[in-house]
Amino acid sequence: MFTGIVQAVGKVESLQSLRGDLRLAVDTGKLAAVLKEGDSIAVNGVCLTATKVTEIGFVTDVSTETLSLTTLGSLRENTSVNLESALTTTTPLGGHIMSGHVDGIGEIVGMDNDARSVQFEFAVPESIVRYMAKKGSVAIDGVSLTVNSVTNNKIAVNILPHTIKNTVFTEYALGRQVNIEVDMIARYLERLADTGSLGEGVTWEKLRNHGFINQDGNS
Repeated sequence: MFTGIVQAVGKVESLQSLRGDLRLAVDTGKLAAVLKEGDSIAVNGVCLTATKVTEIGFVTDVSTETLSLTTLGSLRENTSVNLESALTTTTPLGGHIMSGHVDGIGEIVGMDNDARSVQFEFAVPESIVRYMAKKGSVAIDGVSLTVNSVTNNKIAVNILPHTIKNTVFTEYALGRQVNIEVDMIARYLERLADTGSLGEGVTWEKLRNHGFINQDGNS
């Protein structure tokens, strides 16, 4: 589990294709001193396992499934990546609870200065936009963010100078693809409602009337 608070920006040291899978070596910078073999670490929001720890970082294997569902397949040597080690019982929850399981790939379709911050607009797959809600949480490339607005299949977020400086957001440009993980509470709420586990007293109409979903069906 993770919180979406990036601890370091690393660099891809090397990539090795192995019968369709990918072996990835990452220079983690200051995180290298605390990593151990077998640790979970989020790379641009994707939960991976450190199969080997080196003096400057770690090595991990990325499956074909992960490559097909995330942006990790587009990584190249020296690409910058957001890094976060798994949370512990003493980790401050500065962001929101995340699993490191990407739900879809989005694309940057808008960037506008907003005072000292930058407002980013992302096109989101139709399959997951229903989980987005104004003032709700979303993870973009492993960064915990607050949704400012949801319009059709697009969401907008504001990124403060500190976040831009300390994440890969500093390299973002129009057209870039990003990993998106939705708020897991929305996923479980939908599942419970679909299976009837919430009981006969809970219906989509009641959830809508009480503000849990809007008139378009988005949570």
